[in-house]
Amino acid sequence: MTFGTISVVGLGYIGLPTAAVFASRKKTVIGIDVNPQTVEIINRGEVHIVEPDLDMLVHAAVTEGYLRATAVPEPADAFLLAVPTPFKADHEPDLSYIKAASKAIAPVLKRGDLVILESTSPVGATEQMAAWLAEARPDLSFPQNLGEESDIRIAHCPERVLPGHVLRELVHNDRVIGGMTPLCSAVAGECVITNARTAEMCKLTENSFRDVNIAFANELSIICDKLDVNVWELIRLANRHPRVNILQPGPGVGGHCIAVDPWFIVSQAPEQARLIRTAREVNDSKPGWVIDKVAKLVDDLSNETGKSRGSIQIGCLGLAFKANIDDLRESPALSITLEIARAYPGQVLAVEPHLESAPPGLQQVEVPLVDFATAMNADVLVLLVDHKFFAEQSFHIRADQRLLDTRGTLL
Repeated sequence: MTFGTISVVGLGYIGLPTAAVFASRKKTVIGIDVNPQTVEIINRGEVHIVEPDLDMLVHAAVTEGYLRATAVPEPADAFLLAVPTPFKADHEPDLSYIKAASKAIAPVLKRGDLVILESTSPVGATEQMAAWLAEARPDLSFPQNLGEESDIRIAHCPERVLPGHVLRELVHNDRVIGGMTPLCSAVAGECVITNARTAEMCKLTENSFRDVNIAFANELSIICDKLDVNVWELIRLANRHPRVNILQPGPGVGGHCIAVDPWFIVSQAPEQARLIRTAREVNDSKPGWVIDKVAKLVDDLSNETGKSRGSIQIGCLGLAFKANIDDLRESPALSITLEIARAYPGQVLAVEPHLESAPPGLQQVEVPLVDFATAMNADVLVLLVDHKFFAEQSFHIRADQRLLDTRGTLL
């Protein structure tokens, strides 16, 4: 089935690239976002996030008239909801953004429309979205009350792209689509078809699998530190085994997906998700381990050089949650920098080559964003993100400096 006008609700790291790709195929796309600044930037043909080649794609789509942004939903033939799905303080899923987006588009729905939830969600969220839509539009029928004959089609199609490679993966990766009925799935497009609950669980499973494997690497790095073993060399040697592929450890796990999605499974099956919960706890504890390592370096340097602990400067290299992007969501690098700044007020500098200014959190604790050369004068250097930028720099560590490389970039 073809759709004349597509509306993408939420123009963030997933929504905007998705909208741009549709528009590049000469589809009329209306982007919806609650942030007026985001709407203004996109309508100028510019972008507010860092993603390779996205700026060119958006500029072309806006210039040619296939993409425009607005804060108020308008009628369309298909609606894709790509809004945040964070969790609450107790790791319970927060579906308030999905609810708000559902209520926003409900007034403009018409018979025959398709609504796809693309936000990563706990099992049952698509059905909940359909319930919210039905509540707002009692004049229309929905799959939960009329099945295949319903006025509105509802499906879940989880994104499965890697930041920094989103445009390529949007086109080339297989997409799973799960409709609330078989017809909903068929109408949604040529994807790998299943039902809505399985599609929801599929995305959560993919990221939980990755989280468990990362947790093994992170736990291994802590063990190796205790036993005085070079974890990077160890992994390199172990991976020479034809059936072993250990991932690289780091300072923790960030991003909206891997750091969040496993908790959706745990929240719905707490007694059964023992390994998944443990992996989350291991990865969530890794930033604290890094902070303790920094404190030890400060103490050791103070004892060896005679400098007071209050005069030792610390340079934190990288703030994004992964390499070569500007995304700070659930970033362990940012949380580590914030905690170090609270422990050593006025002594911390930060470098993030993909940001023009320090994020509000760092501004509150008076951590300046500086260039690499300035940070290299710090007494303790903490490499938190393996940006290509850092790998290309010359690290000349003086005898009176200390370096903690949490990514193994310089080893």
